[in-house]
Amino acid sequence: MAEAVLDIKQWGNNLGVRLPAAVAREAHLHVDQRVRVSVEGGYVIIAPVDDSKLTLEQRLAAYDPKRHGGEQMGTTQTLGAERW
Repeated sequence: MAEAVLDIKQWGNNLGVRLPAAVAREAHLHVDQRVRVSVEGGYVIIAPVDDSKLTLEQRLAAYDPKRHGGEQMGTTQTLGAERW
């Protein structure tokens, strides 16, 4: 089990902690990986976010016109230099 005692530092208006390589390696974390940070029972939890690419079918299934503003081109009127 990799373990470290670290200091929290100021990073702009936020706080930051640098993870030692051994801790990152054991947790299977890597550079530019997206993680979710949450607090549960007073503990900070860092968990990887699934970055798998969605298929077109999955994206379309998740599309909600009410949430996403409806049709993007809901008019036939030209808005710029389009040619039909």
